[in-house]
Amino acid sequence: MKFATTRRTEPLSASKSDEGMLAWADMQEATAVADACQQGDPIAQRRLYDVTHQNVYRLVVRMVGIQDAADVTQQVFLQAFRKISQFSGKSQIGTWMYRVAVNEALQHLRKRKRRQFEPLEQEPMDRSVTSRENMDDKELLERALGQLDPELRSAFLLREVEGLSYREIADALEIPEGTVGSRLNRARQELKLHLAQLGWEP
Repeated sequence: MKFATTRRTEPLSASKSDEGMLAWADMQEATAVADACQQGDPIAQRRLYDVTHQNVYRLVVRMVGIQDAADVTQQVFLQAFRKISQFSGKSQIGTWMYRVAVNEALQHLRKRKRRQFEPLEQEPMDRSVTSRENMDDKELLERALGQLDPELRSAFLLREVEGLSYREIADALEIPEGTVGSRLNRARQELKLHLAQLGWEP
């Protein structure tokens, strides 16, 4: 099954007000969709895609850069439908989708053999909804974010962009909850350093 991925322009923290995949209005529906996907139901697969693709793409574009984001997002859903039998129901289906997305993004980065801290070409910002001064700050933030180690970047994005709890991040990254905190602390410290190097002033 092949789905089209639409590129969107949005500020870094856009998802905090979104009704994204972790805010599925009817959790009974989410469970039913996951169960139906495990049976190979194409209608359920489409529903899962419709609810989750925006969040998946937003995460992927900031993990691998905009040039490769559509292809990696496509691979995320292909892998999700292939591996849906591995979803146990112990976490939300959205958390599991984040896990697949992060794994595919990291695998893509390894295959691409890019330098670990090479800045990424990030998704363009929506200049119609923010001032020039704020836009400059956001562009600096995106550039600094692209310089983070991918494991730190994924934890930071899941917390600050997608709004996940420490427990949800731990489930998505398959790491202890305490490790989530340490990665977030390191990510914030390194982000401040990269911002300072780029000339950002608070």
